[in-house]
Amino acid sequence: MGIHPSSPKIGTETGSFTAYVRWPSAPLTDSLVRNALSQLSPKPEIITSLPEVNKPARLLQWSTYDVLDHDITLFQKPGTKVLTCAYTIRKALIRKHFLSRSTQHYLAKNPNSVLQHGIPKTWEIELSFVDELDEMWSDELYDLGAILEEGKTWMILKPAMASRGMGIRLFHTKEELEAIFLEFEDDEAEEAEENDAMQELEDIGTGVATSQLRHFVIQEYNSNPLLLDPAEVPLGGARKPPLTDLQGHKFHLRVYCVAQGALHVYFYNRFLALFSATPYTSPFRLDSSENPTDISAHLTNTSLQKERGEAGVRLFDELVGSHVLSRSGHTSMEPQRGVDEDAIFTEADATDVKKQIGELLEDSFRAALGMSVHFQPVPNAFELYGVDFLVSHVPVTSHADSSRRFLLSLLEFNSEPAIEMTGPRLTWILEDLFVGIAKTCVTPFFQADSKEATGAQWKVGETKENMTKCWETQVRGADGWNRGMV
Repeated sequence: MGIHPSSPKIGTETGSFTAYVRWPSAPLTDSLVRNALSQLSPKPEIITSLPEVNKPARLLQWSTYDVLDHDITLFQKPGTKVLTCAYTIRKALIRKHFLSRSTQHYLAKNPNSVLQHGIPKTWEIELSFVDELDEMWSDELYDLGAILEEGKTWMILKPAMASRGMGIRLFHTKEELEAIFLEFEDDEAEEAEENDAMQELEDIGTGVATSQLRHFVIQEYNSNPLLLDPAEVPLGGARKPPLTDLQGHKFHLRVYCVAQGALHVYFYNRFLALFSATPYTSPFRLDSSENPTDISAHLTNTSLQKERGEAGVRLFDELVGSHVLSRSGHTSMEPQRGVDEDAIFTEADATDVKKQIGELLEDSFRAALGMSVHFQPVPNAFELYGVDFLVSHVPVTSHADSSRRFLLSLLEFNSEPAIEMTGPRLTWILEDLFVGIAKTCVTPFFQADSKEATGAQWKVGETKENMTKCWETQVRGADGWNRGMV
């Protein structure tokens, strides 16, 4: 695997270590990790399994979460030095319902936080059967029911523990939500019937999948997203289409965020725009006869578009200069007509988007730390997240900064993000990202006396290795833990 010309070499001075690398279901990630480690000097010894006894005293675990030895991360023996690529406890970020809960608790104490307008209004529900909705409408979903009865807002339903677009649905009435859960019940019944011959495994196999469809979040759907046409950044020598042929597509941003120790937070400056497969249509104009599960114009998850390859993937910076095919203040019930030749997504817009990313990440981690049971950063760990954001027009009634043209909403954190969907054209940014992680998180840990680790401070707002530090704090008790265990 080649390195992009701008990728930095990782220079080290002293101290070797052993690296445990194992990604059985993610060969691209495995390759990226090995490539990053190959840039170290001296190069670490790479192993693919951990011995039961006599584990390496200086050890990097850069493997998938399920094969990590979390005990040696949390309970280090004297004389050992172990660094791990994931926090053991981080549900407050990566589970949708925990993320919602942590941000709601944080906003109760910090009502002026950017999360007030930077995260969709969310309801959490847990149910096993559709009949349970009847009681919820008069209890935890009372205000949701009142909104639905007005008929002016669409909602999006997401299984809280699922990923890659599984189970996502749109609705705007109580009846539609009930129909969705009836559909889920029918699917479960069919699955149970198919597995009847394997009854003894049902609790293990089916039960896991079923548990993912018990916890849900319902979020207010933003029906006025920024629309661009990825065809304005043509691939493979294709020609840019004429202005009259442009069609607005919804997209979301995939930002790679790295949390280090306890706690420094960075985001990688080269992030992606992931576009929907079909042009956007407001849900208010959906024909009632249409298949309610066909929401391809609204879903931008690349895992649902494998047949498209990288056709819907662009670097965010490539979009500067594209025509804005949606309008500020545009009523979602009315069709968008014509293209405004002067409506351009500018460099200033892109800069403001990056500023908002840093602000939202900072307060998201602040909120997660407020739920210490569900997020416990430790000094000898780091973790890569794929964080998804939606770009929309600033609402007319918003209390946000009126000087902004576009407003970001944080959608979710993904651990072990599906980087293989980036495509070969942009694999070089992933190579650069992993090399940057190695230089930022690995080298300083194993060379605590090196100039790189103890020299000039990396200030908040400063960018190195194409990563911008957006927040740092000292988690209470972490410093003493580090001195006592490492």
